[in-house]
Amino acid sequence: MPNVRIHASLHRIAVVLAATALVAACSTLPPGVDYPRTESRALEHPETTALGQVIEPRSREHQGLSGFRLVARGRDGFALRAEMIEAAQKTVDAQYFIFQSDVSGLLIQDTLLRAAKRGVRVRVLIDDTQAENQSDHILMLAGHPNIDVRLYNPFFYRGSNEFVRAAEFLLNKSRLDYRMHNKLLIVDNEIGLAGGRNVGDEYFETGTQIQFGDYDVFAMGPIVRALSMSFDEYWNSSLSIPSEALLGKPPTGAELDALERKLSVNREKQAGSELMQRADRGAPFDHLLQSDRNIVWANAEVIYDGPDKADGDNAEHNEASLRRRLIGIARESHEEVAIVSPYFIPGDSGMRLLHDLRERSVRVRVLTNSLASTDQPMVHAAYRRYREPLLAEGVELYEARPVPGAPRESGGMLKAPSAGQFALHAKVYVFDRRRIFIGSANFDRRSSRLNTELGLLIDSPELAKQVIERFDTIAQPANSFVLALAKDGLLAHVVWRSEENGRAVEYAAEPVDDALRGLKVDLLSFLPIDNEL
Repeated sequence: MPNVRIHASLHRIAVVLAATALVAACSTLPPGVDYPRTESRALEHPETTALGQVIEPRSREHQGLSGFRLVARGRDGFALRAEMIEAAQKTVDAQYFIFQSDVSGLLIQDTLLRAAKRGVRVRVLIDDTQAENQSDHILMLAGHPNIDVRLYNPFFYRGSNEFVRAAEFLLNKSRLDYRMHNKLLIVDNEIGLAGGRNVGDEYFETGTQIQFGDYDVFAMGPIVRALSMSFDEYWNSSLSIPSEALLGKPPTGAELDALERKLSVNREKQAGSELMQRADRGAPFDHLLQSDRNIVWANAEVIYDGPDKADGDNAEHNEASLRRRLIGIARESHEEVAIVSPYFIPGDSGMRLLHDLRERSVRVRVLTNSLASTDQPMVHAAYRRYREPLLAEGVELYEARPVPGAPRESGGMLKAPSAGQFALHAKVYVFDRRRIFIGSANFDRRSSRLNTELGLLIDSPELAKQVIERFDTIAQPANSFVLALAKDGLLAHVVWRSEENGRAVEYAAEPVDDALRGLKVDLLSFLPIDNEL
């Protein structure tokens, strides 16, 4: 028996070594980069669709402005996606960093397949950031003639062995470290949904381990054309690889049938769930189409990195990168800049910006995750070294707690009571309480250098007020740790102020219940990893 185990282990090692050798021989270009592909574009005449006939007259009534609605609740975000796809008559374009095949992800895949079966052209573009439980499952959707699926900057290795995948990453790090972080859904080139949410249970308030606090922004009218232009640029990029190139052949009818059975079983099991009930009721989507009561009409701009942002020779996109644009807008602020970023690593350029703002007496407030709430302890290890310099500059720092002590807010709860611990995931910037940016971009080095990002810059005091109200709700001491500098003789050190059961408390050491997590972050903080995070 021991010999059998030894031979089995040696076989596994041989497989891994062989796969690693194969990976090592691979080009630094993505697989399938030369695979034949057909360019396609957004719907040319969206005004002819049922949605266009409703939305175009409303936009003209508002002098060509676009309509927006913030979506803070995760379950509303799921329902809105499902309802938008159900309303599609001609086209659906979906672009996501993460598109999981969990309960909610399978439900969204089901709506996409049913749209295709009624004649809608569906294009799905996802980043190849997670092989297991994501991309290779979704590739089967391309078995339907009305669905095209592409992966952005994919790995060669398509299996689930994490060691082989890790080996490929290390051997091709300069390419594979570059990821598409955009989140976007567009229907009939008339309505769109952008923001910070990926597709998965934890983003829709149904995750059992963690629940992400996030934002979507629903958009209708002229701005959607600009969103579609960004999608088309990515879709037709040489880095977006058709599913057939990765699978070696188109998915078979049998494979699509198997996926459809799985999607049907999942839909039947979830028929009575709150997620499906919300979607079936047509709220909030019907209200957005029928009345201006829930819509804010405003001027807006789509800001995004080009798909070839990592190409140092592409000066035009590098100069017009999203990060540069946001820094420029922040420098125009006179009174206040509020930043919500779950992963906050300003780097040298960010610190210069914040210093310059404080030199001009611009109030700067930052809401991010605490050690106890973050889903990325490595990021927190890099962030923590900036806290004392930021506080010394007069920047106000708030770190969200994993369990809000005062979870109620106008319009509902900060988190669903049945879901896991709370963590921030929204990426929102408010400038002088007038302009807001909502999208996928964190205030960190990865968003600046290694990810492509997308978002909407909207000129609207009304929407800015909504964001600030939610900021203030989360930042209050019952829901966050409020950081300050305390003097110990000549030395200053960080303290964390909060509330427990209605009573003010102050912590001299970083609050965390998990000692192992604290030790892990202590060790990681010695590593020079800012540029990777």
